[in-house]
Amino acid sequence: MERKNLNRGFKKPNVWNDAVKLYCLVYQIMSKMPYELKKVASNAIDAAQSISRNIAEGYCRRSIKEYVQFLYFALGSSGELHSCIYSFFKSNQISEINFNRLDDLHYKTENELIQLVKSLQKKIKDNNWNDNLNF
Repeated sequence: MERKNLNRGFKKPNVWNDAVKLYCLVYQIMSKMPYELKKVASNAIDAAQSISRNIAEGYCRRSIKEYVQFLYFALGSSGELHSCIYSFFKSNQISEINFNRLDDLHYKTENELIQLVKSLQKKIKDNNWNDNLNF
């Protein structure tokens, strides 16, 4: 049974679900890296998980301006993650197949984040956001 309430609304947008899928894929690939790369692999895993965490935290703040701020944090983590996976690929620490799997989902998630920010910025401009829990 899926438990739902207003504070868990961050689960609705595809971007949060794709961010979770991205974290799972990053974990799946990075957890197999050799011991000497565990620290950098762990950093990539943390950057990936930070994306969905920031989406959720921003949404739960209920203020649209804070939500957008946390989406920018998520975009920052997204940039960090892309830098990680690109560096791993260029240094032959991950295969081209795994890089493409990661990059495809990362690109999709990053573009969804950008679109969400744009739509929220429009809501700010139009003054069309209800931050009250009494919907």
